[in-house]
Amino acid sequence: MRVALLCETFSKKMGYLQSALPKYLARLGAETHVVTMDLAPYYQAADFQESYGDFCNPEELVPGAVETHDGYTLHVLGHRRRLGHMRMRGLRKKLGAIRPDIVQTMTPIGWIALDATFWKFPLGYRLFTGCHHHASVFPLASKAARPWSREVLQSRLMRWLPGRAVSACTEKCYAIAPDCADVAVRFMGVPRSKMEVCPLGVDTELFHPAVEERDKRARQELRQRLGFAEGDIVCIYSGRFSADKNPLLLARAVERLGREGTAFRGLFVGQGVQGPAIESCAGCSTHPFVAVQELGEYFRGADVGVWPTQESMSMLDAAACGIPIVANHTMSVPERVNGNGATYRLGDLEDLMRVLRQFEGAQTRERLGAAGARKMAGEFSWESVARRRLADYEHAGLRAGNLQHSRAARGVRDSAA
Repeated sequence: MRVALLCETFSKKMGYLQSALPKYLARLGAETHVVTMDLAPYYQAADFQESYGDFCNPEELVPGAVETHDGYTLHVLGHRRRLGHMRMRGLRKKLGAIRPDIVQTMTPIGWIALDATFWKFPLGYRLFTGCHHHASVFPLASKAARPWSREVLQSRLMRWLPGRAVSACTEKCYAIAPDCADVAVRFMGVPRSKMEVCPLGVDTELFHPAVEERDKRARQELRQRLGFAEGDIVCIYSGRFSADKNPLLLARAVERLGREGTAFRGLFVGQGVQGPAIESCAGCSTHPFVAVQELGEYFRGADVGVWPTQESMSMLDAAACGIPIVANHTMSVPERVNGNGATYRLGDLEDLMRVLRQFEGAQTRERLGAAGARKMAGEFSWESVARRRLADYEHAGLRAGNLQHSRAARGVRDSAA
């Protein structure tokens, strides 16, 4: 089976679906291609330079480049702006060269989804989409807007109608959480009958507990290098230091707990506008972003993972490394912390301190951390996600008339051309 994943951005340093899913699809025997534009993740963010400028280099993505990475083939296309959004240059020609059986997009709306739908018919592939928009980052989902308001009408015109057209030609849309499925149905035109909730995964090769002696030694060395004592309780956050993520709240909680005489310390891996304020908090230190291949060492070197506001894939990665997780009570994916962590009232400093005190005991941290590692390996591994996707892809191909027959027909068309 030949699979093409179309994505707007790509980075070898980040462990997102764009790089993790194709890695495991390829390992399961699918000929896998990733087609992306020459754009870095979060390129459109107002604070891109402050948060990611030193980590994501868009010049690493050169239009026309084709290379093998982790068993799959990466193709980089140029881009152009159309109606305020980025559109791939040369997608028809690239898909014609790849001749995929399956095309998977990351969203049911936008130029990539529309173009993939248009070229589906002459090229004969089966189309799948996805939705990664949590309600927490999609304002209309929690706004009591009137049905005839300008904002709602504009959303129906620019999102719902195009999404409905795409979904008419789609096999299935994968939402990474129930609230993402709700956003896709209500605002992006995806029929509920075509929705399936399929969580993001964890690369358990990179993210695993410190069981081996080498990992235990690496933990000690990292803590010494960063200035943490063995008895310190290190709370780690990874991501951008922005107001919407608000890691500063954790820094303030750590500082106040330290004044009470506790051993809590804070380690913040990332960059952003809140960086100076975080560094000014006693007991807290920052570290620049690290590549996904190195990030597991930092989670294994910490004791508790804390994400004060928005959901993050790093929650899964940290849990897989055997540390308990703390998140806010409004999180739409509670399965990430149920049985392996705790929640606090969103934005409430006193409540965050209360919850962190629950993890002062090493036995509590070890018990919850071990439960999280087992859960991530058993239910959230990228290998299990890839197997599930591949089964759907194969089923769709067989329903279309048998993949072997379609390959043979494609070979006849290619030879005739």
